[in-house]
Amino acid sequence: MKIGLLETGEPPGDLMEKYGSYASMFEALLGPEHSYRVYDVQKGELPAEPAENDAYVITGSSAGVYDPLPWIGPLKAFLREAKGEAAMVGVCFGHQIMAEAFGGKVVKSDKGWGVGLQTYEVAEHEPWMDDARHVAVPGSHQDQVVEPPPGARVLAGSAFTPYGVLAYDDAKAISMQFHPEFSPDYAKALIEARRGTRFTDEQADAAIASLSAENDRDRMAAWIGRFLAQKTGKETGA
Repeated sequence: MKIGLLETGEPPGDLMEKYGSYASMFEALLGPEHSYRVYDVQKGELPAEPAENDAYVITGSSAGVYDPLPWIGPLKAFLREAKGEAAMVGVCFGHQIMAEAFGGKVVKSDKGWGVGLQTYEVAEHEPWMDDARHVAVPGSHQDQVVEPPPGARVLAGSAFTPYGVLAYDDAKAISMQFHPEFSPDYAKALIEARRGTRFTDEQADAAIASLSAENDRDRMAAWIGRFLAQKTGKETGA
């Protein structure tokens, strides 16, 4: 399967040198059986047409979908163009920009930061999922989808993040607010990098402690892989 990685951000400070880019994290998550092409969206790189790849993954970013940045509008336009043409998976910022592009609404939540291991209750099971009733995955966000697009279905969420995982049936797409590509070590390092700025010591300590528990990153990798295979009809290769 040819997967286009729409990279919309990068790890802060010196974390990329140690942990790699967000695109490389997704390559590790989804495995070497696929071929990948990375697009630096912040530099204006986007596919010329959706058919360049079988599927697309839209990464996380420190930007907000409402920020007046020159690359936000073109990315939304591409997602609308690709809707129903190529399978898509959005994560964190990717989740938010897909929801906005398809007619939903995203805001900076007055609930504050969701950070550390985030647990969502599964509300609806799809054929590419297993029978898990809850999934726990590292998360890091303040922005949230507050109005899903017309036709979107909620597959999982929590009281803090009601629209945690969305399915867009008319788009061959899913998106999720948490970060299955984040290893616990990277998630902890990211929290430490933001300690005292975005998070208080108390928040940082609690979030780091939560990341020592078991997580469902492998389960989410399997779910994403089966979703993409189902929507593209392709398992491996170029």
